[in-house]
Amino acid sequence: MRRADTIEEVDSGGHRGRPLDASRDAALRRAALALLCEVGYDRLTMDAVAARANAGKTTIYRRWAGKADLIVDALNSKQGLEEAPDTGSLRGDLQAVARTIDSADNQSDAKAIIGMVTAVARDDQLRQVFRERLLDPQLARIGEVFRRAAARGEIAADRDLGLLALLLPSLALHHLLTVGAMPEAGFAQRIMEEVILPLAAAPPSDLPNPADASA
Repeated sequence: MRRADTIEEVDSGGHRGRPLDASRDAALRRAALALLCEVGYDRLTMDAVAARANAGKTTIYRRWAGKADLIVDALNSKQGLEEAPDTGSLRGDLQAVARTIDSADNQSDAKAIIGMVTAVARDDQLRQVFRERLLDPQLARIGEVFRRAAARGEIAADRDLGLLALLLPSLALHHLLTVGAMPEAGFAQRIMEEVILPLAAAPPSDLPNPADASA
């Protein structure tokens, strides 16, 4: 978990010093994302981030444990995490999620995500931080949408809700890797309407639920 902006810095002797400056956090995040777009994750260094932000490297390590924490936190701070929408219907909730994903701010993160995504498969630390702090919270958000819909009877009891939640990020990642660019605006809306909603609302299947077999 990222330390709050108001936490006091502690020097090597354990003495408390001045409070962390939140404006420095923002400057360091901006510098990290700019370098990520320019050179990619593998070539990005903490020294380069410090130089770009006119800060000392120790300033960065007081806030983040390493490069993976800094980059994921920078992306997370731009995207934010809203509460799961609750419009009263599955279609309404999925449309609300899609509008957030298709926003101009998320579209502008394309170069930064492209700079990081290939490194996720090779870097164990980055993959763990990315999963815990960026992907899992987003999956939990959309998973809550499906759980509410199932409770209302809009989704068959045998439907794999975890699989439904993974569809959109998986399709977006596939587009990113095959096309080399983020999906265009409206992509999330079409996936929700043409793929996820029909699958979620389909009648119960005669096929066994893998979750039941593993229980």
